[in-house]
Amino acid sequence: MAAGELVQQAEPEEAEFGVGVYPTGRRSVAKMYEPAAPSSPFTTSQLARLDEALTLSSRETGIDFSVYLGELGSDTREAAEKLHASIGEGAGNAVLIAVSPGERVVEVVTGSEAFQRLPDRAAKLAVMSMVASFKEGDLVGGLVSGLRMLSDQAGHAPR
Repeated sequence: MAAGELVQQAEPEEAEFGVGVYPTGRRSVAKMYEPAAPSSPFTTSQLARLDEALTLSSRETGIDFSVYLGELGSDTREAAEKLHASIGEGAGNAVLIAVSPGERVVEVVTGSEAFQRLPDRAAKLAVMSMVASFKEGDLVGGLVSGLRMLSDQAGHAPR
């Protein structure tokens, strides 16, 4: 380059949307933040259905119903009973429906007070109904159906 020669500078390139180019050539890129969607086997409307069924069953019968969905391990009954016991002081008047789709197991655990109104026969009928829906791929429908059957069998809360 000789003295007095002009050096032609490159035209600054046109930055695409969301990109800023500094005079030094450094680029700053803005990206949309998209939080990770919560992983759940249920859609929002399915969760609403399940929540409504749990609420109505508990309100109608006075029994606290709970649903657990997940792995139970090798001794499924023992795991379900531990989950039921973790309810605390109210476990005597509670019913837990524990479903492990991967293990193809459904366990219904009733507390000592709830058992007076929900004998094993009622629980077995509800499990049969749930399993029929589960085989069709309708997990929420099976749980809702089982909750309805159990609450119908238990009847209204004693006054």
